[in-house]
Amino acid sequence: MERTADYKILPYASLVARLLKGPVEYLDKAAWELLIQYEIQLGTFLLQLGLKLILVKEDGYAYLEQVKDDGGDPLVSWMHRRAFTYDESVLLVLLRGMMADFEMGESTSRELIRKRREIKEAAEDFFKENATRVRFIRELDRLIDRVCELGFLEKWEDAELPDEQRFRIKKWIKHRVDSEVLDQFKQSLTAYATDRIQHG
Repeated sequence: MERTADYKILPYASLVARLLKGPVEYLDKAAWELLIQYEIQLGTFLLQLGLKLILVKEDGYAYLEQVKDDGGDPLVSWMHRRAFTYDESVLLVLLRGMMADFEMGESTSRELIRKRREIKEAAEDFFKENATRVRFIRELDRLIDRVCELGFLEKWEDAELPDEQRFRIKKWIKHRVDSEVLDQFKQSLTAYATDRIQHG
């Protein structure tokens, strides 16, 4: 039987496993320092697997993309890109808009923290008055919890009142919802609402 000592484990092997599960952020200091230390070696190794390391140092996160052929198909299928429901997409676009406003502002904080009630209030303004608003607002608590499970929100502090619960909106939401998607979705939201009104 071979001994563990007979195997040479790559020093960044744990990072490969982490990145396959989702983004790594600077707040995880041990993983982030390892990532910065082995950035070049890790990137080279991942390319041999058909994966590309995307490191956004200014925002403090890193994630993987699949290397694609000329037709846009992955050379190796490592990850399944999950399709979001309509309501999940609406909330993600809402949070992405909040991130855009935050970054255009003059805040000295690096992280965007919002209370649950602030997210709800922003959703009410986002929807104005249309056919999707009532259902969406009713489901908003569940959707906020769901987006936490998806990794775009993180509970920041405990609170006695649910609506006072604070959340950190993670910067890697910019990767999944870029400015072009944000504009397109706002347009489609208006068209969707109009169709719902016309067809009940």
